[in-house]
Amino acid sequence: MGYRLLMAAATGAFAVSVTLAQAAPDKRAIIETYADIAQAKYEDSLIRAKALQQAVDALIAEPTEQSLQAAREAWLAARVPYQQTEVYRFGNAIVDDWEGKVNAWPLDEGLIDYVDASYGSESDQNQLYTANVVANEAVKFGGEVIDTSEITKALLADTLQEVGGVEANVATGYHAIEFLLWGQDLNGTGPGAGARSASDFDPANCTGGSCERRAEYLAVATDLLIDDLTWMAEQWASGGAARDELLSGDPDAGLTTILTGMGSLSYGELAGERMQLGLMLHDPEEEHDCFSDNTHYSHYYDAVGIQNVYLGEYERIDGSEVSGPSLSDFVAETAPDVDAEIKAKLEATLAAMEAIVERAEGGEAYDQMIGPDNPKGNAVVQAAIDALTNQTKSIERVVATLELQPIAFEGSDSLDNPAAVFE
Repeated sequence: MGYRLLMAAATGAFAVSVTLAQAAPDKRAIIETYADIAQAKYEDSLIRAKALQQAVDALIAEPTEQSLQAAREAWLAARVPYQQTEVYRFGNAIVDDWEGKVNAWPLDEGLIDYVDASYGSESDQNQLYTANVVANEAVKFGGEVIDTSEITKALLADTLQEVGGVEANVATGYHAIEFLLWGQDLNGTGPGAGARSASDFDPANCTGGSCERRAEYLAVATDLLIDDLTWMAEQWASGGAARDELLSGDPDAGLTTILTGMGSLSYGELAGERMQLGLMLHDPEEEHDCFSDNTHYSHYYDAVGIQNVYLGEYERIDGSEVSGPSLSDFVAETAPDVDAEIKAKLEATLAAMEAIVERAEGGEAYDQMIGPDNPKGNAVVQAAIDALTNQTKSIERVVATLELQPIAFEGSDSLDNPAAVFE
């Protein structure tokens, strides 16, 4: 081979080498994409919460079945972007410390408003099990009296939320609002969601008592949701604490944070606490969006959130896309077989979740699917649990491929020690 040809071959090989090196994204660029997607998701959640607020205001101004339905539809729409943020909860302390304000569940709804007699009147674990703040201007707790005469943000967020360290004392967030819009789902594992009447908000034709205070509670809880989402969107914007903490730290720690969120939501939280536990117990009270029967979409969008973090892609509610260098790009350069494997498993999980959605849209709600006498419904839910568990194994493989420190993902007795569930 002549000298010129040798030089050309060498130069070509060098060019290919440089191209491949450049193709693998910088770790900080991956983290930047992750932060950009978080910012977009929380901003979208805020936009939808403001639309919910408008619908709630319209309901309170003119309580009709039409305005109540519009408020419910606004709540359902608000859940779509928010559920996709849950992958940020694990690994990001700033999100996990805040999350209970907006998405805590399950809740003892008797704290907030009237409940059916079948709910019971007391609980060994919760003194405020049937406090009914809507109906009472003072409630007793721990030998003291809490003044509830004015329903304010401070009362709900600072005094009542998880009062006494009881996690079921949920006074704020999406699920408190959900309960106020739908009321209790008294159908067990049978068909039907909550069926609150619009007249529960109508002082002129009041049902349920205390209609003005119920409307006030709903308005204040919705205002609080907007406050909380505004704050979190700011944490991911340029100069925000959540963004800066990731970008100023060790890039490997940043990648670990991303994978911690993916693995913990996949395994312990979604596959375990939100799905396997309810299926094992055949208990509709373990359903995530239990008043509205929206759990099929709640789980589906959690799975979407896991996938779009790995791919570095998010479609905003206005149809625009936020995307950039991703974990997938990085893994594809390091171990293309691992990247192909995890992408296939993420797709398999979405397909399993879509089967749940299709069944629900066909008339069988999630709480019916997990019922004790529904083997077909049980099998559809179990398939999604298995897919989530399977994709977690591939997430662990990504951690090893990138030579990161092993991650202890969130676990669940329902998966790790099933016998303990029945003790």
